[in-house]
Amino acid sequence: MNLPNKLTLLRVFMIPLCLGLWALGQPVAAAAVFALAAATDFLDGYIARKRNIVTVFGKFADPVADKILVLTAMIFLCADHRLPAWAVSIVAARELMVDGLRLVAVGKGNVIPAGWLGKIKTNLQYFCVLSAMLLPENHWITLVLAVLMSILTVWSGAQYAWAYRAVFKNGGM
Repeated sequence: MNLPNKLTLLRVFMIPLCLGLWALGQPVAAAAVFALAAATDFLDGYIARKRNIVTVFGKFADPVADKILVLTAMIFLCADHRLPAWAVSIVAARELMVDGLRLVAVGKGNVIPAGWLGKIKTNLQYFCVLSAMLLPENHWITLVLAVLMSILTVWSGAQYAWAYRAVFKNGGM
């Protein structure tokens, strides 16, 4: 297993630490672990491209690891009334739709990589989570980020659905 794929798996393994720290009332430490996990998202892709070691596993696992990280943190924050349920629901629905699309595509021998808009969306989600962790409950900055994140989440989901609509057709892709 190459270094970028190890970083992807590390991101997933950091989630329980982040959530445990949050549950223990250590929001700054939880945010630091979350930020470090989010940084591995940039780092794994950068190393894979720079060293020309992009793998099918990485193309599939990297966005899944991002979604697990973001959604578990968002669910915890929603339960603590730090993120609005409507925003978390939008993110969850989009991520399930895109992952379903990816699974159908993989079944047909195709891998759908993360697009540029999806990468921007993921980074905005990271900032929204960090804002919810570090700022007081119901802070206006977190709410603005939640609105922007939700808009970009819907937009990028629609972009994936449109770009890969052939997956839904018989014999598509």
